[in-house]
Amino acid sequence: MRDFFIGSLEKLITVLVVLMCVGVVIAAVAVMFSSEGGLLPAVGVLIGGGLYVILLGGMMYLFRGIYDNTKRTAAAVERLAQKNGG
Repeated sequence: MRDFFIGSLEKLITVLVVLMCVGVVIAAVAVMFSSEGGLLPAVGVLIGGGLYVILLGGMMYLFRGIYDNTKRTAAAVERLAQKNGG
């Protein structure tokens, strides 16, 4: 059951990152066509939003990776303890 939730979390993270990317593009288009917008502010939204998506998505995948590494380390320690008779 735990593997189901962890796998679902990884899929959810992927969906969230894709939705954030789509949101940044939509926001940039909205800024470009607004009355006080233009090309330069739209590029700024793309750059700023892209950095935000990279930062947030990277942190989410990093936390997921930490879980995987902790799980593998615990399994390796258990195998080592069994091998040494502990």
